Amino acid sequence: MPGTPLTVRYFAGARAAAGRAEEAVPGGRSLDDLTAELSQRHGDRLAGVLRVASFLVNGVTCHDRQAPLPAGATIDVLPPFAGG
Repeated sequence: MPGTPLTVRYFAGARAAAGRAEEAVPGGRSLDDLTAELSQRHGDRLAGVLRVASFLVNGVTCHDRQAPLPAGATIDVLPPFAGG
């Protein structure tokens, strides 16, 4: 049974790969489950970004990708950034 919807926000290259800045997805899942669904939904380009991205859950770095995401959470997808 899906939980409260989650908001996924895409930044930089993740936004370009997903073709959108954000989307709502059903809750009741882990980050690994979510990234698998997003890869399936948006294709190989986003899948490649998700493999190397960092994720914030409600503004906090996610270290346990198997833990259930909190109901109504906002997940930020942060691809590696070039800098110097």
